[in-house]
Amino acid sequence: MTAFDPNGVGLENGNLFGLPFDFDSAQIIVWGIPWEVTVSYGSGTAQGPAAILRESPQLDLYDFDHPGGWQQGIYLAGIPDFILAKNDEIKAKAQAVIEHTSQGHTVADSSTLMTALTEVNQECRHLNQWIYQQAQTVLAQGKKLALLGGDHSIPLGYLQALAEQYDEFGILQIDAHSDLRQAYQGFEFSHASIMANVLKLPQVRKLVQVGVRDVCAAEVETVAQSQGRIVTYYDPDLKTQLYQGTTWHSLCQEMVTHLPQQVYISFDVDGLDPKLCPHTGTPVPGGLELEAAFYLCRRIVHSGRSLIGCDICEVGNGVWDGNVGARILYKLCNLMGLS
Repeated sequence: MTAFDPNGVGLENGNLFGLPFDFDSAQIIVWGIPWEVTVSYGSGTAQGPAAILRESPQLDLYDFDHPGGWQQGIYLAGIPDFILAKNDEIKAKAQAVIEHTSQGHTVADSSTLMTALTEVNQECRHLNQWIYQQAQTVLAQGKKLALLGGDHSIPLGYLQALAEQYDEFGILQIDAHSDLRQAYQGFEFSHASIMANVLKLPQVRKLVQVGVRDVCAAEVETVAQSQGRIVTYYDPDLKTQLYQGTTWHSLCQEMVTHLPQQVYISFDVDGLDPKLCPHTGTPVPGGLELEAAFYLCRRIVHSGRSLIGCDICEVGNGVWDGNVGARILYKLCNLMGLS
């Protein structure tokens, strides 16, 4: 700390943003999870954590919400090679299942594919358990955790750990998709099923989704039948209100009122305008500007609510994607520090 110059050149020292912290001295621990086994469109998000790390020294450390926020300590615990290796091994089996079902066939048609599907589900379950254990370790020390994906399936184990620590909490999901499909394409832990799995946790009292614009009828029905547990702000509806003169401030204020005191942010970058993260796994036209998303997250803190954790998922393996992903991570870490 005494030798570190926050105004100097960004250091490539193996830690995010070139910060001079280790696990013990940091208050926010970050795990990169290079996993995209069930990806159903574009690939490359398994390299997202590495892209964020690579581009993070480019950022200046002054944050307008929390100018000295870097001093709380942010530390990258790792981007495990064994997870990436398992991802590469299992992804090929998952892709065989995806190709088969995409042609209108069922997995039950093939004993080989049934075996592959079982193995994929088992390995995803193992990953969830590993993340759950890492989250428990971090939370037991009074620290906060941020996860970097990888696809959007990765935060389940973390949220299971949070559910043991908090009697209730809410989730703000920034996303182009609802992710409410049940075992999409047969994968119990598909990236398209993450919120369906998360809602099995009774401690998750409220799910507020913002930016959704690519959704199936069953997901819309799930939202409608949730008795208010899921509140979805569809992107076309948001844009209509904005075009008619409603302010983003008033919309954000309304969104925040649905959330309980403790809030977790699940930030899928495809919720943004695709120009910001063009190599994300499932890009969709439309979406939020980055500052609009930050303004919403900021309103949570200004309301007196506490940010208890976050994930940033679906960042692609591009220079600009890594740059934007690093900025999202730094902003959320600083807002967690403020709250």
